[in-house]
Amino acid sequence: MRALFIGGVVDNTEVDMSGEPPLHYPPRTGSGQSRYRLHQIGRQEDTVVYAVYGAPDLPDALVERIASERGYARRFDARAEPVPS
Repeated sequence: MRALFIGGVVDNTEVDMSGEPPLHYPPRTGSGQSRYRLHQIGRQEDTVVYAVYGAPDLPDALVERIASERGYARRFDARAEPVPS
């Protein structure tokens, strides 16, 4: 699975992950540092193939719009599903 990031210092970065995507990335910082929040997952059948994380200061609608513009669902041939906040 690929983690895809929108906004912040790692905008347009990708990271390989295994397992289910955590709600926040990184999952634990211990420093009180703001973390990216999961906004969308992409599935092929029952398998999660990508996860879209947005910077903490970005509105949900903006993250969804950018993910759509970048064509993540098409790129991974997946069905995009929003993650409730």
